[in-house]
Amino acid sequence: MGELTDRAKGLGNEAMGNAKQAVGKATDNANLHAKGVAQERKGEAQQAVGKVKGALGDDI
Repeated sequence: MGELTDRAKGLGNEAMGNAKQAVGKATDNANLHAKGVAQERKGEAQQAVGKVKGALGDDI
């Protein structure tokens, strides 16, 4: 995947993670909240990979 693809997927996962966290908190669903936190972290990692690819080039 390219830099922009990784960054876009990262942003999407962060947004979905934040939404899951909000719904989990609003409904007192600790499991959903935890899944949201995990998905947000996954998105942050994807964005970091995209940034590295941008700095080093898409050849990695």
